[in-house]
Amino acid sequence: MTTQQDEKRYDPNDTTLKFVNKRDDLDPLDDDDGTLRAEMTCGHAVTPESLTGWCRSLLDQGQYKFLCPALKEGTLKKCGAQWTYQEVRRLAALTTEEMEHFEETLARLAAATYCEFKACPSCQTCLERKDISNLNVHCTICTADKQKTYEFCWQCLKKWKGSGPRSDRCDNEGCTNHDLELLKNCKSTSLDQVQGVTNCPSIRACPTCGQKVEHDKSGCKNIICPRCQVEFCFVCLKLTPECMKTSSYFIPCSDGVAPRQTTIPVWQRR
Repeated sequence: MTTQQDEKRYDPNDTTLKFVNKRDDLDPLDDDDGTLRAEMTCGHAVTPESLTGWCRSLLDQGQYKFLCPALKEGTLKKCGAQWTYQEVRRLAALTTEEMEHFEETLARLAAATYCEFKACPSCQTCLERKDISNLNVHCTICTADKQKTYEFCWQCLKKWKGSGPRSDRCDNEGCTNHDLELLKNCKSTSLDQVQGVTNCPSIRACPTCGQKVEHDKSGCKNIICPRCQVEFCFVCLKLTPECMKTSSYFIPCSDGVAPRQTTIPVWQRR
């Protein structure tokens, strides 16, 4: 593959790629100007520019899995095939600078998916909770240094006050779940391409892991969580396969718009 200063193009002599004579499935405005298109393992056609742009947009949204957004032929269902980074790197003709950005971002996002760390307010050591439903966290380093038990609140990041374990708050003044307040008080939004969705909370907590997410108001009503990578309906909050049993990507959900969330799901990692 070779690249030009302003636009990437495939090397027509590259025998490792399968070139196809069809429109770019990632670019709805593709005008079929003779640009070479290669076929991904899922069968959809791309150019280096469109593939780079799509995968970079996924990284910008906090998603570390590269999923094909093209529709299956003759349907309104997304392909959803997962491409490996090696395939993306090759068919997107990533430059050295792009590879560094992709790989650093992938590593950071993958680490954040499986681990959640916070700094102890006393010694600043990064710790991970053993019990994700308990806000009372025991710091072994401070306990050893102070020669007495030291515990802090995972929510307000102050020395623990009150009894424990607790999942809602400690007894420090102002210890509130700001994410929950945001879910309760966020503005409403509309999804312009989904029929009848004009008054939906603009921020949701993923029903699988509790990650806060926003819809960019384009495309269908479903969204892929950037942390757990589970796809769910932003409108009714059901997982996509369940929602699709009685609905489709661009029509109203059978159960309507789910109310504002009053609890945040806890991710049960397996």
